[in-house]
Amino acid sequence: MIYLDYAASAPMRKEALDTYIQAATAFPGNTSSLHDTGTAADDLLQKCRKELADILNGDPNGVYFTSGGSESNDLAIRSIAKGNAHRGRHLITSKLEHPSVLGAFATLEEEGFDITYLPVQSNGLISLRDLEQALTDKTILVAIQHVNHEIGTTQNINEIGSLLKKHSIAFHCDAVQSFGKTPINVHNSHVSSLSISSHKVGGPQGVGAVYIDPSIHWKSSYKFATHQKGFRPGTINIPGIAAFITAAAHSVKEMKEDYKKTEMLRTNWIRMISPHNNAIQIEGTNQLPSIIGMTSSKYQGQWLLLECNRQQLAISVGSACHIGQQIPATTITAIGKTVDEANRFIRISLGKKTSLSDLELLYQALLPYIEI
Repeated sequence: MIYLDYAASAPMRKEALDTYIQAATAFPGNTSSLHDTGTAADDLLQKCRKELADILNGDPNGVYFTSGGSESNDLAIRSIAKGNAHRGRHLITSKLEHPSVLGAFATLEEEGFDITYLPVQSNGLISLRDLEQALTDKTILVAIQHVNHEIGTTQNINEIGSLLKKHSIAFHCDAVQSFGKTPINVHNSHVSSLSISSHKVGGPQGVGAVYIDPSIHWKSSYKFATHQKGFRPGTINIPGIAAFITAAAHSVKEMKEDYKKTEMLRTNWIRMISPHNNAIQIEGTNQLPSIIGMTSSKYQGQWLLLECNRQQLAISVGSACHIGQQIPATTITAIGKTVDEANRFIRISLGKKTSLSDLELLYQALLPYIEI
């Protein structure tokens, strides 16, 4: 199978797998235990926190580990909203966001918070002017993703963060798709909280992290939680976290080289399909090169996915987190397209093992459906 769905999950790196086995073998203790074995596990946890904080240019005291990007988004948003509700109950986001973000906002709306959804331009970007006009003296939190999970559009988080800092408003950024693929500096971007995921960078599935600036007040979603300052209950997954940090370190080290490679692949893919612009259209602009979202003029996305799968090519029809609900790609409706157009959406996402010959095979598989 030729794998072209890295935005859903990247294959686990050998270095991360080796670290997982080593950590599971050498550090069996619970980080909360008082004996030496527990202390050794906690020492490793603190080392992982510091290494991740260094990658993000943040404070190790702001690093919390979770089960993945979706939980990271949910906990960060709800914890910060509840922790600042005394200042106001107005929140801002957009329909471009990942289902986990939209779900957190829907929950908060049920709890009495007022939500503003920013308009989205047809190119997949939000306007800084629209954001500034939406701010009120009761706004306490804005959540805007860094890179979109379906079409790869990249928001200017430096400008967004600077604006919100000026107004003393917390800024949550879903960086699940951008982490390890493009530089992130939480200090320079004035990001209050940031969510990332292990399996997007070649770490194990079921591990993620939240960075919350230690100066930001938050209130736990769990009433009686004690682990990680009460942010999230449960025994800390030391082997998974250690493997995650190993994968993250390697991804950041290889970031420039991998970015150039995916740029080359993307350029060649655009060249291949450009004669068929009437049949298939790339959505968005200002994109991370590894994520390519496209809309067919005629065929359902699921039909194209199944045809590619029959030819041993793994592609997607959008975020894996809502595929089971039979919901069309929400990004496509957010940028102003119809539900029918959203149902004709497919996504390919490129990674370390993707080759030009892989894309050539994909082109041949799609050719009968894009020739008009």
